[in-house]
Amino acid sequence: MQIVALVPGGIGEQILFFPALDSLKKAYPSVDIDVVVEPRAKSAYRICQSVNQVILFDFNDRNSPADWANLLGVMRDRYYNIALSSQNRWSIGLLLWLAGTPVRIGYSSDSNGNSGSLFLTDTVPYKSEQYAAHAYHDLLTAIGIETPCPKVSINVPKSDVDWADEERKRLELDGSGYVLLYGSADPQITSGSGETPYPVSSWQAVIQDFQNRQPDLPIVLVRNEGVDSFAAELKQACPAVKFTQPGEIGKLAAMVAGANLLLCTNSIAMHLAVALDVYTLALFGESDPNKLLPKSDKFQAIPSSTGQLADIEPQTVLERVWGG
Repeated sequence: MQIVALVPGGIGEQILFFPALDSLKKAYPSVDIDVVVEPRAKSAYRICQSVNQVILFDFNDRNSPADWANLLGVMRDRYYNIALSSQNRWSIGLLLWLAGTPVRIGYSSDSNGNSGSLFLTDTVPYKSEQYAAHAYHDLLTAIGIETPCPKVSINVPKSDVDWADEERKRLELDGSGYVLLYGSADPQITSGSGETPYPVSSWQAVIQDFQNRQPDLPIVLVRNEGVDSFAAELKQACPAVKFTQPGEIGKLAAMVAGANLLLCTNSIAMHLAVALDVYTLALFGESDPNKLLPKSDKFQAIPSSTGQLADIEPQTVLERVWGG
């Protein structure tokens, strides 16, 4: 049997879809599961063991008829028995119908009440109020998988774990733990959203309070490619902060795994911390934390009352850190 999941979006959406893929693999151990994802999300499957093949297609590009025809050809060649769509798009339903996929599963309507189920054989309601991983997992009820949604789980390659061990040695982290800070705007999350990063001056106030209270606890900042200006500003403001640039998702996951606490914005690092059970405080601007974080004392959201990250006062963050 062949199953395909079409999951538009970035790396965060893929990680939130992992529980559905894991439950499919558990229910059908011999099945081949493929995913169709955007090129920017391909790297997510470095840390997922349930997927056989990753097929690239930029759902949000201005695709020509030839682009759709190429994807249709791939779908027909694989002859999938079951297809799941994480987004309610009539174009995806039409593609699956033209490909001759017998079972085509999606949502009866999306979060805005729009229906895209014309070409689907089975639909489930989209429960927009719940954690996104649970909403994705609901798709499986259409094929009789009624098991509870498992926690998000990832598999970090040994080479990435080894890299992180060497990186911690380089940073002279002596094994007593560290606070990992993922503070710049994550391009995977904020691209096109209008979301702005949390200001350097606010991070500076948070870091200085940490250093005053626990001077021996290292603070490590994740430096993202393309946002060196943020790191440079923070380095100038807080010279004692250490910097790491994992570059790959597996290496980032391995660095998150060793942290005592992750302080972050809505980001890939946040989803990795959930999978790794690392204490997390995540700052949210426009996004709804109820959809992006599971209910747990370990993973706490600090939402902005105005929808702007810059409006979250450093004291608000520190009160959550120290339990004040």
